[in-house]
Amino acid sequence: MSHLLKKRKLDKNAQDNLYFDSYSDVTIHEEMIADHVRTNTYRTGILRSGESIRGKVVLDVGAGTGVLSVFCVQAGARRVYAVEACSIADQAVKIVKQNKMEDKIQVVRGTVETIDLPERVDVIVSEWMGYALLHESMLNSVLFARDKWLKPGGLILPCKAELYIAPISDVVAEDRLNFWCTVKDQYGVDMSCMSEFAKKCIMNNDITVNPVTVEDVLSHPARFAELDLYTVTVEQLTSVKGAFRCECFGSAPVNALCVWFTVTFPCEDKPLVLSTSPFKPETHWKQAVLYLDAPVDVVQDTKVVGEVNMYPSEDSARHICIHLEYTIGEHKRHSKTFSIPDGYSEAQQ
Repeated sequence: MSHLLKKRKLDKNAQDNLYFDSYSDVTIHEEMIADHVRTNTYRTGILRSGESIRGKVVLDVGAGTGVLSVFCVQAGARRVYAVEACSIADQAVKIVKQNKMEDKIQVVRGTVETIDLPERVDVIVSEWMGYALLHESMLNSVLFARDKWLKPGGLILPCKAELYIAPISDVVAEDRLNFWCTVKDQYGVDMSCMSEFAKKCIMNNDITVNPVTVEDVLSHPARFAELDLYTVTVEQLTSVKGAFRCECFGSAPVNALCVWFTVTFPCEDKPLVLSTSPFKPETHWKQAVLYLDAPVDVVQDTKVVGEVNMYPSEDSARHICIHLEYTIGEHKRHSKTFSIPDGYSEAQQ
């Protein structure tokens, strides 16, 4: 993608085409299905909802390769409509046939906003979550399907999403910033003047998608938002916000805050949670790291308080921005706005 194309504001059709094209390659589907936490939690959540799925009609929104549709048939679904807008739908047809489920699963090529179904459905299943939960904005399509196709009292899997934040001390980032002060000792060339440039490059306004180690997290997580998929509206997704308050574990420099999410499957016996927390096994979503302009030293019980506001980018409604207001200890209040870099999803493939 050219630099000029990246910077130009794209109309909705162009945004959608770029998004769907990114899912036409095998790599992204390999990454998602190989994510055992993701795929196995969906499988378990669907199978443990068997009483609500058995003999019922299911809509799989953004079906991809159709693996969730297959899980639904394994749970006893009478009929599954697997709706997929990109060309991977052709592979889903082959997978359905290979698993001898043609009489149960109908792959429907198109967006859920434009396709037509012969009946309303009892269950909606979708793996709609993006980086920082809302990047790529597929949740809008799930809500459209809910309002148009779900029967009253129907089931949504997963049914709830929650967002969390915590301060971290990213040791790797600190090492990178300090690197330029070590060059003279190694090679006899003083390059310490590069430190300020490195700081601007590393502590920038990007939402950095990286795995965060447990050792780097400096407090218990604070939940700042919850989305009930039965009631949340598209309008509410234009500003998902909330306050947070954390108390630090010990002495360290805070140089970032990280954001992650959970989604919950209701299940018949007890709820099942898919977590992208740094305290849990790693997923392909990793965590969203928000670097501060400068590190701030904290000690035991130092308070980190603030507000988070997540909203669609003006340049592309499928991209997310995060506005952060925060105060660390007795320091003055700061604010910073972050976004996912252009072309990030495509670069990951």
